Amino acid sequence: MESPLAQFKIEPLVNFQLAGYDVSFNNSALFMVLAATVTTLLMVFSVRRNALIPGRLQSVAEMMYSFVADMVNDNAGHDGMRYFPFVFTLFSFVLLGNLLGMIPFGFTFTSHIIVTFALASAIFIGVTILGLFRHGLHFFSLFFPKGAPLLLAPLIIPIELLSYLSRPVSLSIRLFANMMAGHTMLAVFSGFAVTLGIIGGLAPLALIVILTGFELLVAALQAYVFAVLTCIYLKDALDLH
Repeated sequence: MESPLAQFKIEPLVNFQLAGYDVSFNNSALFMVLAATVTTLLMVFSVRRNALIPGRLQSVAEMMYSFVADMVNDNAGHDGMRYFPFVFTLFSFVLLGNLLGMIPFGFTFTSHIIVTFALASAIFIGVTILGLFRHGLHFFSLFFPKGAPLLLAPLIIPIELLSYLSRPVSLSIRLFANMMAGHTMLAVFSGFAVTLGIIGGLAPLALIVILTGFELLVAALQAYVFAVLTCIYLKDALDLH
């Protein structure tokens, strides 16, 4: 029986070397392109008619738009709305990455820590640069809350700094761990269903159906958590609290 972790193996599809480095186009890159393409096509074709009474495709696009717009406005404030396109793109990309991995023979690129850490690091660096450009050196007051006793500065500042620097780690691990654990569990129970045969495999099969529904919920929830934490980080950079 194939290992449950085999589904996460990166397989090169088009081998390519550049200056001694392997930059082959692999299955992970393929599904990233698919996620970006599906999102783009959904948005383009859903608003092409711009009907007063929306069809199914337009309704899905409008629901996603309203959902993310409310998320940004509630968590990043009015000033944060200028970064709505970024958050919407991020949410759509992570959501499609999670959902495409649920399709048989699909690949979940968000189950790789290198992918989620790259996304989280880009957010962390971008938010930090935004805070420095907006507030200058006053940005560092974020690490010492207003009104805190000065005597506690040697204790508070290292804690706040460590908490700030750990953001990309916690953000990336949360998404990666949830997606990897869920798919691994599905693969394990699928193996049980096959091994136990038609009669004995009914119980694992029923559990697989339940877990699949749960995993779809987790896929959507993790995309939401990733996006809403990005909004919170934006709020900190914009308002320093």
